[in-house]
Amino acid sequence: MAEMQFARGVKEDVVPDIRITRAKDLSDATATFYFDRPRALIEEGGEVTGLYMVDEEGELNTRDVNGKFVNGEPAGIEAVYVMRGQDEWERFMRFMDRYAADHGLGLTKN
Repeated sequence: MAEMQFARGVKEDVVPDIRITRAKDLSDATATFYFDRPRALIEEGGEVTGLYMVDEEGELNTRDVNGKFVNGEPAGIEAVYVMRGQDEWERFMRFMDRYAADHGLGLTKN
């Protein structure tokens, strides 16, 4: 089971919008996640310590996580995960394949 967490051990139920970009020379890539009204931000006392992507291979994580607020009310969370090199890209894509399969998502390429 692949899942995303904002605090270790606390599964986030909101499925994010994910945009992935990759350098033309395939060296680096960036995944930007946007969670609309995630449980971690909406629930009283919700703690956000990073974005943790957990599956049977282990954990990928980023601390580049920012809350978004509209009129002082929590609206969403944006997280950015940077991959350096082919190995990190391939590991991320394995996680995303598992996450997509577990959550009924599809991949569209532009």
